[in-house]
Amino acid sequence: MISASRTGLKKHRMDWILFFSVLTLMVVGTLAISSSVSALPFQARILRTHFIAIPLGLIALAAVWSLNYQVFQDQWKFVYGATLLILLGVLLFGVMDKGSKSWYRLPLFSVQPSEFARIGLILVLANYLDKRITKIREFPVVLGALLLSLPVFFLLIKQPDFSAILLTLPVVLLMLFAAGANIFHLSIILGYSFISALFPILWTIITLNPELMNSPLVNYFFHLSDFGWSALGFVLAAGAGAYFLWVLSVKLYSNISGVFFGGAALVLVLGFFSGVVVKNQMRDYQQKRLEVFLSPESDPKGAGYNLLQARIAIGSGGVLGKGIFSGTQSRLGFVPERHTDFIVAVVGEEMGFWGTMLVMCLYVVVLGRIRLCAKLARDRFGYLVNCGIFGMLMVYFCINFGMLLGLSPVAGVPLPLVSYGGSNLVATLIAIGLVQSIYARRYALV
Repeated sequence: MISASRTGLKKHRMDWILFFSVLTLMVVGTLAISSSVSALPFQARILRTHFIAIPLGLIALAAVWSLNYQVFQDQWKFVYGATLLILLGVLLFGVMDKGSKSWYRLPLFSVQPSEFARIGLILVLANYLDKRITKIREFPVVLGALLLSLPVFFLLIKQPDFSAILLTLPVVLLMLFAAGANIFHLSIILGYSFISALFPILWTIITLNPELMNSPLVNYFFHLSDFGWSALGFVLAAGAGAYFLWVLSVKLYSNISGVFFGGAALVLVLGFFSGVVVKNQMRDYQQKRLEVFLSPESDPKGAGYNLLQARIAIGSGGVLGKGIFSGTQSRLGFVPERHTDFIVAVVGEEMGFWGTMLVMCLYVVVLGRIRLCAKLARDRFGYLVNCGIFGMLMVYFCINFGMLLGLSPVAGVPLPLVSYGGSNLVATLIAIGLVQSIYARRYALV
């Protein structure tokens, strides 16, 4: 954190660059949404929800901005309880949509609680890390942050909403890093996460290439997910391998502790179990998304259709685009989910390369201003909250553009402020309101 007086900034209570960048993204998004749904039979419902969400989100932004953000630290137990309650409630009273029970159905619109729960978790973790900053390099503190996040992840898995987990876990890790956690401890968490994702990916690759099953070793590996005797053998082999490597290191006069080898085996085994859980919890459409990521051309008329058509649409826009409300790929329905998951394809087709660059540059400005607000925060809690919001929007940005480049799987993730999604829009504007509240109080309590 740096002194605001040293930056030469005027004592504005609002970061107007951030605010107008957000508004411009909303204008671009509204044009793209209006165009993409113009031929849909439920156009009126989508536009009604969107135009209800805009004023609600702006009111929420103003309300949060006017509050002293430190009240959320004082009331962290209430924030945490409310976060868990809305996630638990959707499992009991929510509606099933596309294989997930992730929505509350209200008379005029639906609400997705995971969008708000993510912000709640950021506030709770910021308080936890701030109170333990002197011990942040100790593993129990890092473990405590993960245990604090675990109920949220568990309730998201029960929906199941793997996209929300994909968005939230990097935010937790970024906040730990920003707080000064030991890199080795973070590496253990990243290793566990990598292994948890690697097993389902490898099993999917074998499914896409059944000829690999001719190998006895591959066949054995594939059936590990059945959770039978082969899985028990894998666990025992991991333990035996760790013990053998430790004995070998002792004979080589190495000073590496046996705890290191035991910990590595434990991370491998826990990652394996988590991978089995992920595979068994995945719905058919989620499995198809993973297959599309690994091989989009394997099913061009089925699972890979959305991604291939989105790439065609964004490529057909050229430099200047076909014009707003003139995109053929999007308006004629060749790009499914064009108003949500693939809104960037609509922007690229109708506004061209320059329109896509405008969205990217505005996002860079938004992220840059949030980073600046983090540096200007008057306390560590505000700094960590800004880091969490920065990480959240960064992950959204990377996934959306990564999907079209083939660098990340199609995850059903909107692009905040641009894609259709009332809950996401309101939650994002609440997050921006938090940033503005921290910015407004960078000098003194007001």
